[in-house]
Amino acid sequence: MLDSLQNIRVLSETLPFIQEFTGSTIVIKYGGAAMKNDQLKKKVIDDLLFLYFIGIKPILVHGGGPIINSWLKRVNLEPKFENGIRVTDRQTMEIVEMVLVGKVNQNLVTLLNRKYSFAIGLSGKDGNLIKASKLFDVDDNFVGKVKSINTTLLNLLLNKGYIPVITSIGADENGQAYNINADTVAAAIAIELKADKLILLTDTPGIMYDINDKSTLVKNLNSTEINLLKRDQIISGGMIPKVDCCISALQGNVKSTHIIDGRLEHALLLEILTSEGIGSMITL
Repeated sequence: MLDSLQNIRVLSETLPFIQEFTGSTIVIKYGGAAMKNDQLKKKVIDDLLFLYFIGIKPILVHGGGPIINSWLKRVNLEPKFENGIRVTDRQTMEIVEMVLVGKVNQNLVTLLNRKYSFAIGLSGKDGNLIKASKLFDVDDNFVGKVKSINTTLLNLLLNKGYIPVITSIGADENGQAYNINADTVAAAIAIELKADKLILLTDTPGIMYDINDKSTLVKNLNSTEINLLKRDQIISGGMIPKVDCCISALQGNVKSTHIIDGRLEHALLLEILTSEGIGSMITL
C-alpha cells in the first residue's frame, strides 16, 4: 500500500511538469561516464523514451571522447589535446569519424529502437545537417566549428515523430569531415530550433563553489553570476566551454540551459520533471 501511495505522490508531483513541457523541444548532449557505463546508458535511453512518450521532442547529440581514445590507442595513435581540444590530424579524423558514426551512433540508435522504431542516426554529412569550417588556420587539423544547421531536416524528423541521434561531426562544401565539440553542436542545434531547453549531461554534479564538495552545488544562476564565477576562477578548466555554450544558447533564445550529472540514474527525469532538479540551471 505504501508503494502505491508513493507512486501516486510521485505522479501528482510530476504532472504539472509533464503538462508544462508536453510539445516542447529539448536538446540533450550525451557523453562522458554515462556513455561508458552500460547500466547508466540504459537509464539514459529509458529516460529519453519516457520523455518522448509524454509528448516531449528530444534530440540527442553525442560525442564519445573516451571511446575515441581507446580506438586511437588500438592503432598506436596517442590522443593529443591542446587547451582541452583534441588535435585532429587527418589520420585521427578518420578514426574519430569511424568511431562516432559507425560505432557510437549506431549503438545508441539500436538501443533506442529495441522495442520501437523512433530513433534515426545522423552525422553532420547526412542531408548537410551540419555545415562546418576549420576552427584553426592549420592545414592538418580538422577541428571544426558550426557554420549552419539544416533545421528543415530536423523539423521534418521531429514532426514525423522521430528522435534524431546526432554525431558531432560536420562537413564543409567539399565533403571534408570536421570534428566538432559536442557541446557546441548541441548549443547550435538548440539555437536554430528555438529549443525550450539545452541539457548537458556531464561527469560533474553541475557548477559548484568547491569542486570537491557536492554540497556547494549552485542550483540556479544567470549569465551575470556566471561571468562573476569565471572572473573569480570558480568556473575554470573544462567547465568554461560548457557554460559558454549555455550562455550562447540563452542569447539565441533557448529558454533555459542545464548542466547535470549524467552519472546519476534518471538524471534527465529528475532535472526536468521535479521542482528542485539535480544540477545547475542557467538562465539569462
